[in-house]
This record gives sequence, structure tokens and C-alpha cells, in this order.
Amino acid sequence: TVKITLTRPTDLIFIVDSSRSVRPSEFEQVKIFLSKVIETLDVGPNATRVGVVNYASSVKNEVSLKTYRNKATLLRAVAKIEPLSTGTMTGLSIQFAMNVAFSEAEGARVRSQGVSKVAIIVTDGRPQDNVKEVSARARDAGIELFAIGVGRVDMNTLKQIASEPLEEHVDYVESYGFIEKLTKKFQEALCVSDLCATGDHDCEQICVSTPGSYKCACNDGFTLQEDGKTCSACTSSTDVVFLIDGSKSVRPENFELVKKFINQIVDKLDVDRNKAQVGLVQYSSSVRQEFPLGRFSSKKDLKDAVKKMSYMEKGTMTGQALQYLISNSFNPSHGARPGVPKVGIVFTDGRSQDYIGDAAKKAKEHGFKMYAVGVGNAVEDELKEIASDPVADHYFYTADFKTINQIAKKLHVKVCEEENPCECESIVKFQKKVDDAIQQLMKKYILFHCHT
Repeated sequence: TVKITLTRPTDLIFIVDSSRSVRPSEFEQVKIFLSKVIETLDVGPNATRVGVVNYASSVKNEVSLKTYRNKATLLRAVAKIEPLSTGTMTGLSIQFAMNVAFSEAEGARVRSQGVSKVAIIVTDGRPQDNVKEVSARARDAGIELFAIGVGRVDMNTLKQIASEPLEEHVDYVESYGFIEKLTKKFQEALCVSDLCATGDHDCEQICVSTPGSYKCACNDGFTLQEDGKTCSACTSSTDVVFLIDGSKSVRPENFELVKKFINQIVDKLDVDRNKAQVGLVQYSSSVRQEFPLGRFSSKKDLKDAVKKMSYMEKGTMTGQALQYLISNSFNPSHGARPGVPKVGIVFTDGRSQDYIGDAAKKAKEHGFKMYAVGVGNAVEDELKEIASDPVADHYFYTADFKTINQIAKKLHVKVCEEENPCECESIVKFQKKVDDAIQQLMKKYILFHCHT
């Protein structure tokens, strides 16, 4: 089993075989595998830097170590890589990684002490060149080599490439359809010293590091819930509307995953007439309200309604959908409550076919807190235009629908930041005590005067 330990800053290069034996659909599975491994890493200029080398008869530097300094942009770059579909020059790709990808000019930290150099090679064929000598030179240069073989790969080649001990640096799957098996191994084997520092935790507000683990805490005025992860304020009144892309590019099986994503977020809300209300709007070439705010006052009924939503399967009119949110969804005639915080969660998988600028701006001017969630071919600039400030807290992206559940874990609808509702409640209680005391004094005063 492959075991990778990244307990210190690492320069990591994926070297991916896209020779003609790798079909386009199989190459997509490789990209999903890369994305899922990247999802578990602490990506950043001072933590793990990631590069991708694509090879067939020639070698192409798809992603430099210096280019992408955050996970979202890195995942977008991986999603756009296309197969080269020629021969299989594996030795040449390792030589390229050693001379170019791991060079200071491409962002490798060659002068820094304590930075690991790791290369993960994914191949499905017998190389047309020599790998033994070049792999030995790469290992001598301090690069730790992992070899992943698929299908009819030559096992001897994998052993010639990989670092010792071979049982930890060589792995094999029967076909690209099984490469996800390795994802789990990589994720489970990924050993990180500080889970809070890497963001690999489920704490809603504060993560407290403990040896090899962590525990969650909450900001002042919030209480840690029974799940040990989420925090609740004294009041959770909010109107939340989901704006869901139902265009044909989503595909039916992924639309089911989107519905699960919605219900994952609903699970974290305190659904009640006087607390969190949820509305749902689907859009494609037109906009369709699935249900308005306030129709469901129980979490079970709400989740059942989400599961029953049918897929529209047409275009992508995100601007029109945002305008609908402003004019209708958050209007009192559609169940919105005056004076209650409004939260919009927009989910899309592609470029809008209409202009979103005016509506995106207007939503924020109305004081709505807007979250933008993108997957696959979603356009980063559009997502950022929709998201509220600070954009980094309100904008999420993943390359693959199968990993949107990770976004649902990270996306917490925060509505009590402007003031501590506990303080408001305390003031109300105090005011009531004062009023009661005055009433008692007045009674005593009246009684005193009546008896004199």
C-alpha cells in the first residue's frame, strides 16, 4: 500500500501518463483522483506546493509549483488538463521533472532546508524509453518517487521507478475505474502533524490542536452543539434560499449529489417557524421556485421536499435566477420575514449564459449574505462576483461533484456576526427585571399612600 507522509513543507509533482492507451474518460478519472488527493493537502506557498507534469511522446508542464497558491485555483487548473494521446516516454517525463519541474525557476524550494520533494507517477503502459537510470538519478537528487500502475502496466517498470521500501512506494489497480480505491488509501495514509493548521477538520468556528487530533470550540456568545463541531447562537432566525443550477451539463446522477449537498447544509440549520426558514429555487433556461420560505417548518418535511425536486436539464441563466431571488424569494409575499437576515446560496457548474453583474451587485446592496459554490466548469470570476465579502469565506470550488460533500462540511451559514444575539437577549431580560421592579415599587408606593 502506498503511504505518503507530509509532516513538513513539501514540493509535490504529479507525473501523469496520457498516452493513446489512456482513453479520454479514463484520463478524467485520473484527474478526479488527483483532485481528491489535492483536497486533503495543506496547499500554500509555505506548506505544500503542487505541480502537474503531463506526458506521452512529449512532456508538458501543466502546473508549476509556483503558479497556484491556493486549493481552489489549483483544482480548476487540474480540471482543464487535456490528454496528449501519443506514445509513452516515462523516462523522459522523470528527467523533465528532475531538471525543470523541481527547479527553482518553476517554484521549487531548492535552497530551503526541511522541504520534501515528492513525485507521484501514474502510468498504464510499458515505457518506450529507459526508466531505471533516470529514476536512480532522481532518487539520488532527493526526490521520493511513488509509482502507481494501472491495467496492463509492466510491474518491473514500477519497481525500477519507485523509492525504497517498494511495498510503500508501489501500487496497482486493475483499471482506471478502480483508481478511486487509491484515493482512500492516499487520504487515510496522509499523515499531518497539525490538523487545525491544515484546515483538515470539521470545526465551525475554532479548532484547538491536540496531539495527533483536535477538538472544537466556539466564539464568545456561541455554544458548542452536541455534535462537538457546530456552534449555535442564542437566536438563529434567518431566511435561507438555495439557488440551484439545473442545466443539462450537471447530468442526472450529479443532480442527486446536489440534492444531498443541500440537505447536508439543511442538517446544520435550526429549522423552525421562528428560527431558520428555507426556500429552494432551481434554474436552467428559466427559473422555477420549488418551494418558498416558510412552507416547511420541520427539517424532515424540508429534506423530503428537496429529495423530490425534479431536474430541469436545459441552459444556465444565473443572472435571471439572481434577479428572481431579489424580486421574489426574499419578498414578504413569498414568506420572507422583515428584519431577519437573508442568506442566498448559489450552486452552479458552468458559465452563465446571461449577464450576472447587476443582479449580483444588487443582491449584496440589499444586504443579502451571498455564498457561491462552483463545481467542474464553473467560472471563478463569476463565483467571486456573486460571493459576499470577504470573498474567501463565501466562495467555494471543487473539480468534481463527488467532493461537494466536503464543501457542505465547510460552508456554515453565519448570520449572527454583526452583533452578539446573546447580549440582545440579556438586555431584554434585564429590561424586563427593571420593569418588574418599577411595577413592584409603584404598587408599594400606591399602597403606602392609601394607608396614610
